[in-house]
Amino acid sequence: MPITADTSFLDTMPPNVAVQFFDRVAASPDSEAFRFPRGEAWESVTWKQAGDRVEALAAGLIALGVEPEQRVGIASGTRYEWILADLAIMCAAGATTTVYPTTNAEDTLYILGDSESRVVFVEDDEQLAKLTAHRTELPHVAKVVTFTGRADGDWVLSLDDLAALGAAKLAQEPDVVRTTSQAIRPDQLATLIYTSGTTGRPKGVRLRHSSWVYEGEAIRAQGILGPDDLEFRWLPMAHSFGKVLMSTQMACGFAAAIDGRVEKIVDNLGVVKPTFMGAAPRIFEKAHGRIVTMQAAEGGAKEKIFKSAFKVGLEVERLKREGKPVPLALRVQHGLFDKLVFSKIRDRFGGNVRFFISGAAALNRDIAEWFGAAGITILEGYGLTETSAGSFVNHPDQNKFGTVGPVFPGSEVKLGENDEVMIKGPGVMDGYHNLPEETAKTLTPDGWLHTGDKGSLDEDGHLIITGRIKELFKTSGGKYVAPPAIESKFKAVCPYASQFMVFGDERNYCVALITLDPDAMAAWAQENGMSGASYTEIVQSEAVRTMVGAYVEELNSHLNRWETVKKWTLLDHDLTVESGELTPSMKVKRNVVLQNHRALIDAMYA
Repeated sequence: MPITADTSFLDTMPPNVAVQFFDRVAASPDSEAFRFPRGEAWESVTWKQAGDRVEALAAGLIALGVEPEQRVGIASGTRYEWILADLAIMCAAGATTTVYPTTNAEDTLYILGDSESRVVFVEDDEQLAKLTAHRTELPHVAKVVTFTGRADGDWVLSLDDLAALGAAKLAQEPDVVRTTSQAIRPDQLATLIYTSGTTGRPKGVRLRHSSWVYEGEAIRAQGILGPDDLEFRWLPMAHSFGKVLMSTQMACGFAAAIDGRVEKIVDNLGVVKPTFMGAAPRIFEKAHGRIVTMQAAEGGAKEKIFKSAFKVGLEVERLKREGKPVPLALRVQHGLFDKLVFSKIRDRFGGNVRFFISGAAALNRDIAEWFGAAGITILEGYGLTETSAGSFVNHPDQNKFGTVGPVFPGSEVKLGENDEVMIKGPGVMDGYHNLPEETAKTLTPDGWLHTGDKGSLDEDGHLIITGRIKELFKTSGGKYVAPPAIESKFKAVCPYASQFMVFGDERNYCVALITLDPDAMAAWAQENGMSGASYTEIVQSEAVRTMVGAYVEELNSHLNRWETVKKWTLLDHDLTVESGELTPSMKVKRNVVLQNHRALIDAMYA
């Protein structure tokens, strides 16, 4: 039956993010707020300690002349200082402009220029160099504040320099930050997030204070998270998914361990032992592939036990979902396999995970069920930068695979023309910065947002996303194909897959470009007599082509005839953010890939 949530929280929400933050500091002064790496150890701060530092930095920004809704940029990876800077900006009534550290100098200059950012926080000397090399092109930037780089005491200040300015300001006006924060209107601009997009210049999405407050309070109202939870946060804070977790943390009061280094995720999970983590599907795909290939390499009895365990685990989970009793013999088997196999998998993720939250792209159902069989719940959610990230999420007590859950309390959903998902609610953006025509195309006069995604709603009000409308194509035979659905199926079938991109618009059959995961292939090479070979040499070997061909055949056996992949090509490199073929949230820029490899695709139709 549909989940109903209390919407009375809409009448009692804090008026802005600054008040929400200071309310949390007052409510939980001595509780842990954040922990973060310092060398090899982890350092912890309370809400009171974080509050004092944010207040000093906010006062520093006010001393530098930052006025309400003036933009302040942050060009940095995810780290504790990013969060301090973001909160300080909003507590000073400014608006944060987010810049991914992987953004090239040209786009960085465009974002800072288009936003007219007055101050910019940078992570280190590498980010600083993007600005200093083009200082004359940034007339609005009065100061730069560096987290770890060199400060010159003039144009470039250190974080401590800014805090010292703030301390002096607070000595003169002790209430300046609290007075400023209390005066912030709910509809005031809080954040300008530039979507990385697949074509053209990035678009600045204007998000209000009330939108972020709503997001956190809506999660709290659903009872999904509470003060006893511990989050591990690695997601880019420049992405709306990272930002919404911050709003949720302030609303619910749990602690968060912060470290944006992707290569340290697995190690950090073992140390931090969180109760939950948000992630993009690629993280779960890589973890699934790594565990499956490691067991395959073991071979013999261990691999047989592993496969038997998942056969039993998937059957037990199916019976539970269908509300059927689990036979005693199956329960006994499951208990044995839980000790031998599943508990060890859970230990890889710290052993305390209540659930993961997957967002930013579609999660393959088979992979979600595989984790579920191991006793690891993945709650899939859905939203866009234009909706302040979260709009739908599954619940731990009603997690429906293949759906992204019900709409947040206080928001509405409907299906428009061509079954386009349309959303209305407090999280929806004001519009695109300096782009009124683009805003008019995306937002209806009465506040409904065109998502560009095709979907359906089940009997319980759970949303099912069936693909991006612009990504659907029609073969020359008149059949429609949804590439993302096929692509995610391949990743569930092939544990070595990194990317699988299907093409075939107006052609008589589908083809694919395939990349393999470099880490997985390095392990494969060791097992198959190619240790020390380059990635290109490995993926071009006849043994790998034969292996991938078998996985493509397995995929095709699960597809409609017109969806089957008739020809495919292995690329000699994986897609990366740096190459411009992936967005920072690890989505494929399909148009860029098509442009870069058009000759290869055309050759498959020759």
